[in-house]
Amino acid sequence: MAALIRDAPFGQIVRYFTNNRVFLYPEERADFEIPTAYNRATRPQPKRLSTSSTAAAPAPEGPATEEVVLPDPETVLEKAEDLSSEDGSDLEKIQTARTSHTTRTQISRVGTRTALQKSISRADLEQQFSLASIERGPTRPIEPEQLDDGTILVDWYSTDDPANPQNWTFGKKAIVLAQILTYTMGVYMGSAIYSPSIPGVMERFGVEIGAASLGLSMYVLAYGIGPLLFSPLSEIPIIGRNPPYIISYAIFVILLVPTALVDNFAGLVVLRFLQGFFGSPCLATGGATLQDVYSLIKLPYVLSLWAFAVSTFDLYLRRCLTLS
Repeated sequence: MAALIRDAPFGQIVRYFTNNRVFLYPEERADFEIPTAYNRATRPQPKRLSTSSTAAAPAPEGPATEEVVLPDPETVLEKAEDLSSEDGSDLEKIQTARTSHTTRTQISRVGTRTALQKSISRADLEQQFSLASIERGPTRPIEPEQLDDGTILVDWYSTDDPANPQNWTFGKKAIVLAQILTYTMGVYMGSAIYSPSIPGVMERFGVEIGAASLGLSMYVLAYGIGPLLFSPLSEIPIIGRNPPYIISYAIFVILLVPTALVDNFAGLVVLRFLQGFFGSPCLATGGATLQDVYSLIKLPYVLSLWAFAVSTFDLYLRRCLTLS
């Protein structure tokens, strides 16, 4: 629960005014210890096995024994990738091999995001689907990937890392799901709920029905344009999902006041456009947030709930308008 408060607007405001001394992240605590895997300066060398029992034992008489060198799986995969550029038909086999290597050496439960991004073949996707359905195994550290230039690609610390949304409890996931569903329904409600007020707009501002309908069409146009900005922003690691959600929705709520009090038609249309623009993040990245939280097994069900939240009010309102 403390993590939910920390990541909510209230928690972030408290952290800002206390200079990050309250609601600390694990890495900010004084007792935090960096995992051993991140202290390694170089990539692990290939394992070498010898036929001799010990290094100090004298060599037996007869033909000389040969040292068996096991190649680094990562090196094999990199060479395979180079060959794939020449022969596109091998790409599917390479991706399947990479997934299999990652599964054996690092994690037993692959997150939905990784499964959907790195699985480009049917065999990969079926394997990730199987991994999502197995029982959770013992906690194991996750080895970070290290590039040739020494750059370390930070991953989760272990297979049961509590910071990984895939490892959240059922209750915490349900709270996030409820917030996304309510948020999405509220913004989508703002488009269709304008329809019953069109006759009042025509009378109040003295415009025809075509002009009065601009309040609806501009809102819909804006929440189609907004994701072009907010969706890429949410994929930047230093920004993440929450700031686009929180800041844009705060502006959306504030705009409700001038929209209700505006005394000219042009101002109404502009404000409706701005409302749609700042309300759009949930419509674009709500599904991506659910993908971050739920495994590949449960993702279709929660996406169905999300689509249901989007369309329920709109269908209900249109039905009421038809009956009237």
